[in-house]
Amino acid sequence: MCGIIGYIGPREATPLLIEGLRRMEYRGYDSAGVALWDGEAIEVRRAAGKIAKLEAAIAADPVDGMVGIGHTRWATHGAPNERNAHPHLSADGSVAVVHNGIIENASVLRGALQDLGYVFRSDTDTEVIAHLVQELFDGSLEEAVIHALRKIEGTYGIAVISSRDPGKIVAARKGSPLLIGVGNGENFLASDASAILAHTRQVVYLDDGDVAVIERDSYRVIDLNAMPLPRDVDRIDWDLAEIERGGYAHFMLKEIFEQPQSVENTMRGRLMLEDGTAKLGGLNLSHEDLLRIDNIIITACGTSWHSALIGELLIEELARIPVEVEYASEFRYRNPIVTERTLCIVMSQSGETADTLAAMREAKRRGARTLGLVNVVGSTIAREDDGGVYLHAGPEIGVASTKAFTSQVVALALFTLKLARKRDLSVVRGREIAQALHALPAQIQEVLDRAPAVEAIAERFKDATNFLYLGRGFNFPAALEGALKLKEISYIHAEGYPAAEMKHGPIALIDEHMPVVFIAPHDAVFDKIVSNIQEVKARSGTTIVITSRDEPALRGLIDHEIRIPETLDMLMPILASVPLQLLAYYIAVKRGAHVDQPRNLAKSVTVE
Repeated sequence: MCGIIGYIGPREATPLLIEGLRRMEYRGYDSAGVALWDGEAIEVRRAAGKIAKLEAAIAADPVDGMVGIGHTRWATHGAPNERNAHPHLSADGSVAVVHNGIIENASVLRGALQDLGYVFRSDTDTEVIAHLVQELFDGSLEEAVIHALRKIEGTYGIAVISSRDPGKIVAARKGSPLLIGVGNGENFLASDASAILAHTRQVVYLDDGDVAVIERDSYRVIDLNAMPLPRDVDRIDWDLAEIERGGYAHFMLKEIFEQPQSVENTMRGRLMLEDGTAKLGGLNLSHEDLLRIDNIIITACGTSWHSALIGELLIEELARIPVEVEYASEFRYRNPIVTERTLCIVMSQSGETADTLAAMREAKRRGARTLGLVNVVGSTIAREDDGGVYLHAGPEIGVASTKAFTSQVVALALFTLKLARKRDLSVVRGREIAQALHALPAQIQEVLDRAPAVEAIAERFKDATNFLYLGRGFNFPAALEGALKLKEISYIHAEGYPAAEMKHGPIALIDEHMPVVFIAPHDAVFDKIVSNIQEVKARSGTTIVITSRDEPALRGLIDHEIRIPETLDMLMPILASVPLQLLAYYIAVKRGAHVDQPRNLAKSVTVE
C-alpha cells in the first residue's frame, strides 16, 4: 500500500510522476519507483528509501516517456528494499504493475505460475499480478487484467501498463482507493487527489469492482465483465496551498496551528446557538429515526478510536443512549449485538481505513444504519455509508493526526447535541453547550499562544525513555491520545491510563526518572486526580500538569504546568489535546525524528 500515480499524455511523464509521488510522501513509505513506456520497451527505476534516492537513480540512468506509472511502497510482503520496490515487471518485461493492498492467495498463484516456468524476482505478492497479466494477455490489456483479477483474492488498487498494448493505463480497485484525473488531452491516475491537484481538479472516483481504461484523450470505466459503468466527474474544491507547509517546519506543526480554523470549519453552518442544537444535513436520519435508536456502536482505529471514546461519554451523558466503542479491526471477527435499531458510527480521517470500512460493511449486513464521520470528500466510507458528517478540517498531511482528532470530537459533540435535543435535553442546557462549542476556536488559539512554554518543557524531557499520561472521565481518552502522539513521532515509550488505575500496576514504574503527564483541569473529578498526583509525588515522580486555573490544592505538586482555558467538562479533551500535541511535536523535533513521516507508519492504512 501507499501511493499510486499514473500519467498518459503529450508531456514527459517522469517529472510528473516524481511530483505526484512527492505529494503523497506524507502517507508514509519505505521505497519508490516508476515504470515508463519509452516508445520501445518498459523501463523501470526503483530505490529503497526516500524519493530523493529514486531521483538519484533516474539521474544516473535517465528514463522518460509519455506513459508511466509510479509508486511509493509501505512494506507488507517482503523487506523494504529495492528488490521488493514497485513497479514489478512480468517475466518477459512486457507488463509493469503497481499495487496497493494484499493478495491473499498469492502463495497459491505463485506456485501455479512457477509450475508454468515463471521465475520470481521479489518477495512480494504484487509480482504475481504482473506474471498473471503476461500469461493471460491475448491482445487487450484490459481483458488480460480482468482475467487476472478473477483469479485474485484479496484487496487491491492497481495500475498496469504493457509494451504490447502501450497506449493506455489499466487500473482497478477493490478495497484500496483510486481516482482518475481528467485533463485536457492528458489524463492522470492516483490513489490520492493531492498527487494531481496541480494539473486538474476534475476527478472520477473509482468504486470497488471498477476497472478503468485510461488513454490520452479518453477514459472509460467498466466492470469485471467488461460492461461500461457510469461514473460522475467530481471537482476538488480545496487549494494546492492547503497541502503545502506554508512556512512551517513540518506539516504536523502547521496542522496543530490550523486547529482554531479547522474546528470552526467543522462547526460552520451547523451550530444553532439560539435553539441550542445542531443542524447536520447529511445524516439522512429523520426525527423518528433518531428516536428509534436503541443503542450506538462507534467503530474506529488509532486516533479515531480515542475520539470515539469521548463520543461514547458525550452521547451517554447527554442523550442517555447506550454506546459501545469497538476497535474496527476486531469488530467483524466477533459476534456483536446489532439490530435494525442500532446506529453504527464509523470514524476515519481518510475514509479509506480498511478495518473501519470492513466493520461498516459488517454492521450494514447485520441491519444497522451506518453514519460516517470522515474528512476526505469522495472517500469510500463517505460513498457507502447511509449518512454522514464531513469534518471539513482540510487536508491533513502529517501522518500523526492532530486537527482531524479535534474536529472528530467536535463533530461528535454536534451530533450528540442534535440527538440529545431531539430527546430530553433542555433548550437551556443545549444553549450552554452550543455557546461553549462556539468559544472553542478562540480558546484553542489561547493554548497555541503558549507554545513556547510547551517547547521549554520538551527540552527538559527530550531524552526521557518512558512517559505516563493520566486523566479521568472525559480526559482519560485525551491521555491515551497524548501518549499515542508521543509514541508515534518521537519513538519514546508512553502509556495512557485512567488516573485511578495507576495504583493497580503502573505505579510500580514511577521513580525520579519517570515523567508523568496529568490532565487536571478544574472539573467534576478534580479532587480525585489531585490525590493521584500526590501519589506520584510521594514516589519521586516528575509531574507535568495541564490545569485550567490557579489551584491551591496543586501547590507543591506541579513540576511543570501547562495552562488551558476553562470550558465544559465534556469539551476539556479538545483543549487538553492541543498542548499534548505540541509536547509530542517538540520532543520529536529535538530528538531529530522525522515528524511528518514517522517510521513504519502510513497515513491511510488500506490493508487489514
